[in-house]
This record gives sequence, structure tokens and C-alpha cells, in this order.
Amino acid sequence: MRLSELKNAGRTPRLPLSLELADAAGPAQLQLLSLLRVLPGQRYVGAGVWRGRTVLAKLLVGNKAARHFQRELQGVRLLAEQGLTTPLLLADGLQEGEGGWLLFEFLEGAHSLGDAWEQVAALPVLADPQLDVLGQALAAIAELHARGLWQEDLHLDNLLRHDDKLYLIDGAGICVEHAGQPLSRQKVLENLGVFFAQLPKSLEPFTEELLVHYLLANPEHALPLEMLQKQVSKVRSWRLKDFLNKVGRECSLFSVQRGPFALRAIRREEEAAMLPVLEQADQLLDQGHLYKTGGAASVGRVEVAGRSLVVKRYNIKGLAHWFKRFWRPSRAWHSWREGNRLAFLGIATPKPLAVLEKRFLWLRSRAYLITEYLPGPDIIERFAPFVESGAAPESELVALEALFAELLKERISHGDFKGHNLFWQEDRWALIDLDSMCQHSSLSSFAPAYARDRARFMRNWPETSALYQLIDQRLPKTAL
Repeated sequence: MRLSELKNAGRTPRLPLSLELADAAGPAQLQLLSLLRVLPGQRYVGAGVWRGRTVLAKLLVGNKAARHFQRELQGVRLLAEQGLTTPLLLADGLQEGEGGWLLFEFLEGAHSLGDAWEQVAALPVLADPQLDVLGQALAAIAELHARGLWQEDLHLDNLLRHDDKLYLIDGAGICVEHAGQPLSRQKVLENLGVFFAQLPKSLEPFTEELLVHYLLANPEHALPLEMLQKQVSKVRSWRLKDFLNKVGRECSLFSVQRGPFALRAIRREEEAAMLPVLEQADQLLDQGHLYKTGGAASVGRVEVAGRSLVVKRYNIKGLAHWFKRFWRPSRAWHSWREGNRLAFLGIATPKPLAVLEKRFLWLRSRAYLITEYLPGPDIIERFAPFVESGAAPESELVALEALFAELLKERISHGDFKGHNLFWQEDRWALIDLDSMCQHSSLSSFAPAYARDRARFMRNWPETSALYQLIDQRLPKTAL
């Protein structure tokens, strides 16, 4: 295959494939055996064999290939020139009309710090294994900053562990201020803001403690915690906006198809499993355990390949109802977007897996939402034994306070905060039925919405009961 042909190979080109590349020693065949990352029509990263040696190949194609190649090459050279640990570049080239390539030594058995974090993420907050991963990352970032460089696309997957060394990768994201001189304080704060913004919110109270690992490796600047927190907040807002844009377009995270007869979005890793579910959604609902049927929505638990799912079908009740719904995003789409919003913010909700809007010449009709199933009881059932005594488990009351605190912090209103929409999931309360959820841009719009949510939530129990009195005391009365 010619390198330029990769541009039209899509997301999953057939492997193995052979590409003829050239270096100073002349042309040679690259046998590409696997793909690790794909940006269709632009970038293909994978493992292969070149001149008898296993390599990591970065292949750049399309109209932007030359620019992406030069940026990658410049970043790789900056890392090497500053003596930072990075995979050895074995060969590179750029051919007009074809594309560019960079071949690196392959680090057999290497694992990213992102993989390492996944293995310890469920441990208690800032347990020693978590501290080890984050401490290594911050020390590497500090070393980078000490030499006047920063990683624009800073995340744990761009740091590889191999033979007790930590390797910096992804030259395309490497930027320079003054090579060999410590990075300015403003740039340090901005870049650390990118790093901390990607960590779970449960780690936010420990930012100062984690920052010590950075300062031990690079004490060049005093880093005021308040200034860093402002940067973190700024980056988090941008990342949320960027993520919500992705839930509705084709990308590495989501498979999205839009057309005059349907809009379909599926989490990329669930695509194979969800396609048949969407195709048979009506039949599955008919055979499943129905919680609600008829009217504006039908909801049921279904079993597919040994897995419990919830299918929610948004019905069109008649012509008048269709005239109200066809011109605006469906409630299924709204719930899909808001479910992904909550998941991104770390607020518990059933994982949204897929959504389908049926259309006729772009005019919307029936729609479907597929989510994971939560087996836990709702708060009405969970707290039923304690209505008169008020002796609800303290851990569950604390978790309820934590949920309300997150909703207040993010200015999120639910819109239908009845007890049947709040489920106990492991050690957290999870929100369901997000049709009316809203993240408000101002306190003036959020405050009355919060008051309505709280009032609806408190109506779950008799006002004279001990449980009502207890919860009423513990939950914030206003959004202020």
C-alpha cells in the first residue's frame, strides 16, 4: 500500500499491511501489524517491523500531513536535545503527495501511567499506589518545565513506564518557551492546570499535597494555590464544553451517524454490542420487564447477551404531540447529553450507552435511549425503615450531602427530583431520568430551579416524620 492510500482507509484498515518508506539507507518495507491509535484520514499509530526491528510507527497523511509531521519532529528533537527520557527516533521522512512518517524504538512491555492509574483508581482517595502514580507524573512534568518545555496535550497516557524509567512521548504536543531555561511561572500554572483538571474531583482537596512532588523536582517558582485552582477551573470548563461537543460527532470516543432518517450515537467501545439492541429495541421492550409503558415514554429492563440494560423509548402520542417535538432535539438526545455531562463531572448516573432518533427528512419522531441498569434500591425504598425513627445510615446521609454539594457547585438542577429517580449505587447516590436536567450559566436561573428540586425531593416523606426533619436540617436550604 502507498502511504497516501491510508487517507481513505478509514478507522480500521485491514492488517497486516505493507508500506514502502525510505531513509538515508534507501527504501524499506514497513510491516504494520497493529494499530494503537487512529485519527481517520490523518494519523495512524501502531506497532510494526522495519529493517528487521520492531518499531512504533507514526504515519501522517492527508492535507495537514506536512504540518503535523514538522510539529511532531520538532517536539521529539526538543525532548532529545534537552536530555529528557523519550523513545529513540530511528527514522523519519516526509514525501510530498504521500505523507510523513516517524519510526521509534518499540518499548516492549511499556505501560502508560494512564493504565497504571486505572488499576488503582478505585482505591481510597490518595492511597499510596495512587500517590505513587501521580507523584511520578508530577516529577516528570517538573523536569520538563525545568528545561523550558511543556506538553500541550498533558495527560497520564503520554507518560510511559519501561524498565524503571519514565518516558515522555507525543512530540506533537511539546512546546518551548526558552529551551534550557526554566519555564515561566504563568506557563507552569497554565500547564499544571491542564494536568490537575483531568484528575478525579475527589482529589481536588489534595492539590496542595500533590504539588509537593512537583516542587521537589522543580522549586524554581512559588506556585500560589489559589492561582492554580483558577487555572484548573478554567481548563475544566473548557474540557466539559469540548467533551459535550464530542458526544454528538464522530470521534475516538463516540460513533455518530447523522442523516435525514436518523441520528444515532454510540459509545465507541460499545458499538458492536449496541447496534443490535437499537435495531431490536421495540421487540426487547415487549419482552423485557416494563417499569413504565404508554404515554410519552416506555421504560423497561432488558437482557442482552447476559447483560442487563435499560431501554427508554420516547413515544409520539399523536399529531399534536409530534408538532411540538419534531423541530427540536428529542428528550432522548437531551438525556444522552446530560448523562454524559454527569459522567464527565464524576456525578453518579447509569452509563449512557447509545441513543437513536428516528427521523423523516430530518423531522424527528420516536427516539430511544440505552443505558446501563442499576440494580440498587431507590431512596424511597432504601430509607423506608427509617421514616419514623430518622436513623438512616450515616454513610448514606453523607453521600446525599455530597451529591447535593456537587449539584450546587456545578449549578445543576434535575427538574424531577422525586425519590424514584435517586438510586443507591455501591457507595453513592446515582441520578436517573435526566429528561429535564439543566446546568445553569447563572446563579439567578439556578437558585429558583434548586429551590424547586429541593422542595420536590423533600415531598418524598411526610413533613412530620423524623426522617424529613433530619434530611431537611442536613441539606442546603438555598443555592446561595
